[in-house]
Amino acid sequence: MVQQQDKDQPAGLLMAVAAYFMWGLLPFYMKAVDHVPAVEIVAHRIIWAVPVAALVLIALRRTRDLREALRSPRMLAMAAVTAALISVNWAIYVYAVVSGQALQAALGYYINPLFSILLGAALLGERLTRMQSVAVALAAAAVVILTVEAGALPWPALGMLLTFGFYAFFKKWLSIGPNQGFLLEVLILLPFALGYLGYLQATGMSVFLDSWRTFGLLLLAGPVTAIPLIFYANGAKRIRLSTAGILQYIAPTMIFLCAVFAFGEEFSGAKLVAFPMIWAALIVYSVPMLRQMREKP
Repeated sequence: MVQQQDKDQPAGLLMAVAAYFMWGLLPFYMKAVDHVPAVEIVAHRIIWAVPVAALVLIALRRTRDLREALRSPRMLAMAAVTAALISVNWAIYVYAVVSGQALQAALGYYINPLFSILLGAALLGERLTRMQSVAVALAAAAVVILTVEAGALPWPALGMLLTFGFYAFFKKWLSIGPNQGFLLEVLILLPFALGYLGYLQATGMSVFLDSWRTFGLLLLAGPVTAIPLIFYANGAKRIRLSTAGILQYIAPTMIFLCAVFAFGEEFSGAKLVAFPMIWAALIVYSVPMLRQMREKP
């Protein structure tokens, strides 16, 4: 059973905040590699994350759990599900940013906690409070407004929402530590990533060796993927769930600011209505957590 953290530890708070800030700055890295196809970027994220995650586990002396997981068919099957979901999530995120739709990425991350509530109600029988019901309704209305104006669903945002929401849901059933779980996931994905890059190289479609700049940037894909996840995994264990719930708005807010002010994405029309509705939904959702934080200093 996971022990509930009843007090925020300064080291945990610092690591969690650092993780969200790194995720918030990630669009700048994605823009730097926007000449690389999205799936190729994901393949490099997987390949170069393996040595980073492995070194962390070796340094922490926590490789035993990983070895046991590799011998468990049930654990491998569940990790394969979470690995598939997170890889698709990464691909959609990369596509959204490099194609000039970083606002869609922000939207997906903003709605994610509300979708998690809905999943809990639909799949686990958890009852929604009145405030949670209002928040979910506001978010759903915002998506409808964006859909009506565009004439199509905001599929990058919804794709990120669905893949990450179900990733977090199934991750609860993966009975292994977060650092070990991340390495297990990228190890499962590694043969596919290597096979894909091998195919690109053999057919002359790979851009990995086109220039020293591209080579260096793609080597960085591993650290920029693994380091925030490792920071978050270790920080989340040392802070309260309510604190983690509030901190998760840092990354989408930074992505939103990057999209509008750094990348010049259009913020008008339905977005001027829908995003404030999302923010209002998040305020409604957060009020109970803030009250809980006051009651349990």
